[in-house]
Amino acid sequence: MKSIILLSAGLDSLVCLGLKKNSINLALTFDYGQKSAKKEIESSKKLCEYYNITHKVIKLDFLKEITNTSLVSKKTIPKMDIESLDKEEICKDSAKSVWVPNRNGLFLNVAASFCDSLGYDEIIIGANSEEAKTFSDNSKDFIESINETLKYSTQVHPTVVAPLINLNKNDIVKLALENSIPLNLVHSCYVSNGKNCGKCESCQRLKRALSENECYTLIKEIFEDEN
Repeated sequence: MKSIILLSAGLDSLVCLGLKKNSINLALTFDYGQKSAKKEIESSKKLCEYYNITHKVIKLDFLKEITNTSLVSKKTIPKMDIESLDKEEICKDSAKSVWVPNRNGLFLNVAASFCDSLGYDEIIIGANSEEAKTFSDNSKDFIESINETLKYSTQVHPTVVAPLINLNKNDIVKLALENSIPLNLVHSCYVSNGKNCGKCESCQRLKRALSENECYTLIKEIFEDEN
């Protein structure tokens, strides 16, 4: 089995990398003008060095040009407190603010092109149940749909695999701890090119999961608002 992973160095892709390291031949990190691109690339490179996996950065400049949401534009990325993470309307507004047009669909199709060219079998993505509630491109339906599409758009017919699809962030952190995955290298922040800001939705979900798993020392290490 030969696989490609979509790697941003966020919690989900980091844990997928650690779990599937023996089958992964290539990690793709995308630079589409996101505010934390520099740190995502840097952290992904460190992870690939740690696991001895080939790393490639794909630039998608056009995506920045057509994206008007806060993840890419000059608009301010919304802050969120932990208490708001389970409030549906607040999370929907946050998701709308950071939505990038067809991002996961585009990333998976780029990865599928590599698979088709190189003869690889799988594409690994960190889709999970917690984010699927507000991000449709993290859902089981999305994964099933794109797998059906790849039967027609490729000759190799790679399968998109989402090892965390039934898990929430708490479960994912627990899995990382059980498998000695280097959580100190995680970068889940929407905003920062330094430490994780600790205030955006992505940071708050990570911080809550780490707290629930009693990773207090790690929280102080990776979040700038804890120092």
